[in-house]
Amino acid sequence: MGAMRVCVPSAGPGGLDDLVGEHFGRSPTYTIYDTETGAVEILPNTSEHMGGAGLPAELLAQAGVEVVICAGLGRRAIGLLSQNGIEVCTGATGTVREAIRAWREGRLGGAAPCHHGGSCDR
Repeated sequence: MGAMRVCVPSAGPGGLDDLVGEHFGRSPTYTIYDTETGAVEILPNTSEHMGGAGLPAELLAQAGVEVVICAGLGRRAIGLLSQNGIEVCTGATGTVREAIRAWREGRLGGAAPCHHGGSCDR
């Protein structure tokens, strides 16, 4: 596995020690981790879900993200991420650091839509 930019929707600006956000589109921040350099960036969610413009998938594509590791997300979000060439892994829990570790160890599933009804479907 070469250098990659992975993104975990997060509950705040705490970086690797913050908690994984429960809903992909409505997470306040996206923590981006560079697997080669270990650099961490905090991207605020400025999408239309939070009163801004655009969709999270577009924000992340512009930031060069290649993999999204999250708790769950809706079918539409999975489709938009795929269209932008971003791989999705679901089932992440705990902190951002723990989610990235689980992904590296191959313990997370592929893109499975969550089943809380329509609330995550963006």
